[in-house]
Amino acid sequence: MELEHAIEFARSNRNSVLVTIRGNGRPQLSNVLHHVYPDGLVRISITADRAKYKNLVRDPWAALHITAADFYPYAVLEGEVELTPIATRVDDEVVDELVDYYRAAVGEHPDWNDYRESMVRDRRVVVRFRPNRAYGSA
Repeated sequence: MELEHAIEFARSNRNSVLVTIRGNGRPQLSNVLHHVYPDGLVRISITADRAKYKNLVRDPWAALHITAADFYPYAVLEGEVELTPIATRVDDEVVDELVDYYRAAVGEHPDWNDYRESMVRDRRVVVRFRPNRAYGSA
């Protein structure tokens, strides 16, 4: 599967499974909502207290398994990741990026102040995932 075709498939199917590597070398999988930006960068919001964050700090590589609603077509994107710092203030750059991510992936939030506060309270981080390999049958 061509990388560009897989990225286009990921644009139209936003529910996915993020695969990271545990310290023992085995995979750790988490259901996530991703958003593909126009330049092909994929962003995912995660919390800093979860296994996937610790795995990505140790080994900044991930795979993203995406399926269509009927389950049969799928694509897997693989690549390196970059993590933002943990959100610490409602007006920091990370929270601004999380607002942008939410707007792009979901739309407008009914209470942006509450959203910003929850991003800090939850210790949110943005995973910036740049796929460089793809396979599947989408």
